[in-house]
Amino acid sequence: MIYKRLGNYIQLVDGKNKDLSVSNLLGVSNKKLFIPSIANTSGTDMSNYRVVKENQFAYSPVTSRNGNKITVALLKGSDSAIISPAYTAFEIKNKNELIPEYLFIWFNRSEFDRYTRFNSWGSARETFNWDYMCDVLLPIPSIEEQKKYVKLYKGVLNNQKGYENSLDDLQLICDSYIEDLIKTEESQLLGDFIEKLDDRNTDSSIKNVRGMSVLKEFRTPSVKVNMNNLSNYRIVNYNDFGYVQTTNNEKVLIVCLSKFDHPIIISSVHTVFKVQDEKKLIPEYLHMFFKRKEIDRYARFHSWGSARETFNWDDMCNVRLPIPSIEKQKAIVTIYHTLETRKKLNEQLKGHIKPLCPVLMRGVIESNEIH
Repeated sequence: MIYKRLGNYIQLVDGKNKDLSVSNLLGVSNKKLFIPSIANTSGTDMSNYRVVKENQFAYSPVTSRNGNKITVALLKGSDSAIISPAYTAFEIKNKNELIPEYLFIWFNRSEFDRYTRFNSWGSARETFNWDYMCDVLLPIPSIEEQKKYVKLYKGVLNNQKGYENSLDDLQLICDSYIEDLIKTEESQLLGDFIEKLDDRNTDSSIKNVRGMSVLKEFRTPSVKVNMNNLSNYRIVNYNDFGYVQTTNNEKVLIVCLSKFDHPIIISSVHTVFKVQDEKKLIPEYLHMFFKRKEIDRYARFHSWGSARETFNWDDMCNVRLPIPSIEKQKAIVTIYHTLETRKKLNEQLKGHIKPLCPVLMRGVIESNEIH
């Protein structure tokens, strides 16, 4: 099998958004996806941002502190978007010689992540620059062979996307139900149904430290934790909530519900609370309410402070929401459980797609060796 130099097939793209005609600002994640940017662009000159079009690539040359991965993505499903000038954009010169999706399969392999990390250089920041990208060697079979492997990849991807799109219907049901309740049910003060907790891990016996994500889920901490100093951490038990009072960083109200069958601990800077009587208010129903975009906007509007804007405990208690009969809560929570279960299954399906990439590439290599 003859490996070919990628630089012979790709070229830089450096179109700028000079006329400000493109407003779709995207970032690139180390999951190799274009994602909506969360950067604060207030006062930023957007005319200097790069324009990328469908079937063009963007990547970040910086690979250090990036989860041992390279951040690279292929734009699909959008005519054009703008990205930070920190990214490098490129395209394939001749799509009759190299199909973008075929190249993306190559990029999606964990072997490629290891290759780029090994070949990154620098002191403060290790980078995999454009010259290194051009020096990548890969098998490029006939266009017919490429189409065959891309078709297999797209088939699996489309099945997963179809399943993912079906989740939107369930999400719409949940959201519409809450909206209807807001219109028809009398709102009540949340403070009458919840109580603040302050149980500390004084003996440091609980080691299961968790952070909280903008998806309003508990997650592995994003910063290094001193496991020898956990005595001041707050304990979160099953069906307890944890929430982040500061709202100015992520622009959302981060509220998470613990469904772990064992205690976890979170930073003492966060707040823990629980529902006083689950026969009157089901925790999952309350969590559904917190997952709405409207509560994020409400919390941001009612946050106060100079260096840090906070939505404190009194603000939380002053939230008003519809609390229907327990039977109605149970009905919508059943649909919510189905939605959450299917979301987890969808993540598993997505997890099976990436391992397919090295299998397909191994097929390319073995097929060409036989011939």
